Amino acid sequence: MKPIINIADAPVGQTLSHGEAFAATTSPLASKVGGNLIGANVTRVPPGKAAFPFHHHYANEEHFFIVSGTGTLRLGDTVHPVRAGDYIVTPPGGPELAHQLINTGADELVYLSLSTRIAPEVVGYPDSGKIMMTTALFPQPGFRALVETNNLDTVGYWDGEDGATVSAIARGDRDD
Repeated sequence: MKPIINIADAPVGQTLSHGEAFAATTSPLASKVGGNLIGANVTRVPPGKAAFPFHHHYANEEHFFIVSGTGTLRLGDTVHPVRAGDYIVTPPGGPELAHQLINTGADELVYLSLSTRIAPEVVGYPDSGKIMMTTALFPQPGFRALVETNNLDTVGYWDGEDGATVSAIARGDRDD
């Protein structure tokens, strides 16, 4: 296996879309060149969208490098502008470390995502009041449960993700 892959040559691994606020494509990198302990992919997000819901990890640390475009990082209760060349670290922890990248620019937002691959993992979703527990990280098979934090009923990944904050930030309605 060749230990090199160019992000321009990485095949699309996943296309995500939900409602008006979420859309992206991801292209795996690390798994294509033999990486196991650190995950890496390239995420491409169209203007006005976010790839993933606002979330935090209790086990895994994520890093992001903005390759091109501009956007906004939600981190806990704050927002920060991001642009090409910015490097972002989101350590594991509670809702105060929840994060989300939103494309608030006119062009596609492209970023490199790096993450430890520690399982089991618990992921919180503050906007929708959900928690996901998993014994294995995607794409490995394993037990996964996504529940509402207030009643432990199982729910779907996009349940409760209305994207209102994504849309407000993308329109420029929120500038804190």
